[in-house]
Amino acid sequence: MAIEWRANQPRWVQIATVIKQRIDQGLYAVDEQVPSEHQIVQEFGVARGTARKVLVRLREEGVVYAVRGLGNFVTNQATDDQR
Repeated sequence: MAIEWRANQPRWVQIATVIKQRIDQGLYAVDEQVPSEHQIVQEFGVARGTARKVLVRLREEGVVYAVRGLGNFVTNQATDDQR
């Protein structure tokens, strides 16, 4: 999914959707690390604050969990939702 700069959805919502789709497709397995803020900035060309919003959104939805100093990882719930 490409990020549409003039879309009705904010960029951070679009990027969160892309990461959730990657989890659904099995690109990120349970307990596997998802892209960091820096990696999101690099891949999608967005500001760090936008990347932070993506990760906060994914944590709020229970898709990922944070480990201080290590990053964000896929939860069991994320893969359970696929079934």
